[in-house]
This record gives sequence, C-alpha cells and structure tokens, in this order.
Amino acid sequence: MPSNTDDRVHGVDCSAAFRVTRLERYGAAELRTIVGDDADPSGVSGLGLTWRPKEHHFGLQQEDRLVAHAGWVTVPVSIGDSRFPVAGLGGVVVSPKLRGQGLAQLVVEAAMAHARHDGLRFGLLFCLPDRVPLYRRLGWNPLVHKISIEQPEEIITMPLPGMWKSLYNDARWPQGPVRLLSLPM
Repeated sequence: MPSNTDDRVHGVDCSAAFRVTRLERYGAAELRTIVGDDADPSGVSGLGLTWRPKEHHFGLQQEDRLVAHAGWVTVPVSIGDSRFPVAGLGGVVVSPKLRGQGLAQLVVEAAMAHARHDGLRFGLLFCLPDRVPLYRRLGWNPLVHKISIEQPEEIITMPLPGMWKSLYNDARWPQGPVRLLSLPM
C-alpha cells in the first residue's frame, strides 16, 4: 500500500500537505487526536446499535498529526440465494477544522484499494442521510432495499441508509433485499 498520494482532491494538493498510511493501531486515543472531545463524531450513538470493530485502519496525517481515518472489515452478506463477503467501511472521520477539503476521499480510497487488493468485489457502508451526497460524490450507490442486520439479541432492519461501491469495474451489485450476516460496521 503506498504511503503517499499524489492526487489533487477538490483543489487541494494532497501530496504536499498530507500522507495516507495504514495504521498499525487505532483506538480512542487516535480518534480523540482527530475529533477532540466529540463523544459521537459519527452521530449514531443515539441509535443504540452494536457495531463491529474494523480490522484495517487508514489514517491521513498532516505533518505528524493524524487528521482523518477510515476503517474496514470483511463482512458476509446474502442477497437472495447469493452469499459473499464485502468490505464494510466505517469509522470515517475528518478533523472538524479540515472538513470540506476532500480529505475523506483520500482515506476512503486507500481503505477500499486495500480491500480490492484483498480480493473483495464490493464495499458497503451505512451513513446518516445528510452524508449520502458526500458518498455519492465518492462513487457510492444507494441501496434500494432495506438491509437486515444482526444485533446481539435479534435481527433488525438497519435504520440508516446503506450504500455500495464496486471495487472492480465489472462488479454489479445483485438485486434484492440485503441481509448483513454480521453486526454492522
């Protein structure tokens, strides 16, 4: 995985100011470095859901400071009679002072490039409705059907919109209701 990027994102020369790296460790301390004391940077704690931890973490550093993160984990889904693994994207955060500069794109693309390298054909995410336009600009597609997810005591319908992205040009998302055979990510 390259540790630098030479992309221009939304007019920002990211090669000069930022460096994307795979993080060996990511937890509460690293999250605080990015968002400060914001106890709910994703805005989803009020949903009362249990989330699956990410296994792969990518950070964006400005000089020696971590300013953005995206993580992913392999999760199984079923659609009709098909069952296959996808890269469940989550934990996407950008420092409040740097939002709106296209930095989320850098860590999300790094995370999904890693998932593609691991052989996964699709990415899947859940987000607040007001963040759907951001992910659409990044090439993600809204799911038409509601998604069933696992929680510790039951299977429920995910209250957040789901989105998918092909990690290969020829990959087409199957039609039909989606069941995440896992906790959400």
